[in-house]
Amino acid sequence: MTCLEDIFEVTKPIIGMVHFPPLPHTPEYNNEEGMEHIISSARQDIYALQEGGIDGLLFCNEGDRPYANGVDPVIVAAMSAAIGELKPDIDIPFGVDIMWDPVSALSVGKATQAKFVRGVFTGAFAGDMGFFSAPGAEALRYKKAIEACDVKIFSIVNTEFAHPLDRRSLSLIAKGAVFVRIADAICVSRSMTGMETKLEELRTVKDNSLGADVIVNTGARKDNILKQLEIADGAIVGTSLKFDGDTWKNVDRERVREFMKVINILR
Repeated sequence: MTCLEDIFEVTKPIIGMVHFPPLPHTPEYNNEEGMEHIISSARQDIYALQEGGIDGLLFCNEGDRPYANGVDPVIVAAMSAAIGELKPDIDIPFGVDIMWDPVSALSVGKATQAKFVRGVFTGAFAGDMGFFSAPGAEALRYKKAIEACDVKIFSIVNTEFAHPLDRRSLSLIAKGAVFVRIADAICVSRSMTGMETKLEELRTVKDNSLGADVIVNTGARKDNILKQLEIADGAIVGTSLKFDGDTWKNVDRERVREFMKVINILR
């Protein structure tokens, strides 16, 4: 059984994004609406995704633009509190992603009993957030220290909003992430949210993943997902499931249903 099948108990699982609105301590946080609005928005997305037939959820602080290389402790507290309050509404496996701070994602993942975390765990990058050096060794030691060994790591090898400074080929980068025992599964992206993942890059990573699962991380839509899943083992989907295909709107249950109809035909 693969890592993804072990977590989700289906083949080719589809994980839907639950994007939190801006959290406290970020530029666009709404002091008047406060945490009640953040939790209400996330609950709406959870219901839409689950009623649409999605296989898993991924909570992310997507609204916290511009993203920081390391978040304030209030982000960890806010995400943990929100997920804790939302857990009675959750019927399927879930994970956590904190933009550009995978160590903090592990904290929230452990505290909320998440099945996995997603993040940039390997490599060095330059982009919209400046320079970023992934804390792979630190993260794995921290994971051990907090006894989160059962929390799987979905490692992004070619991230959004930045370009790798590593001159190695994508195939070697993917192979290295598994070889040094950081990645349980590998996420393949494009350079912006919602951009379609390249099939040739998916194939390159799959061929060099040393048996680890490979996940489509950006740009999955109902009209391209079958070709992507001929190569990949699963997908994380956000933008195409939102109202009007707008990243910053809430999840549209009917879009989820239409997407999952395609997946169920495949299965």
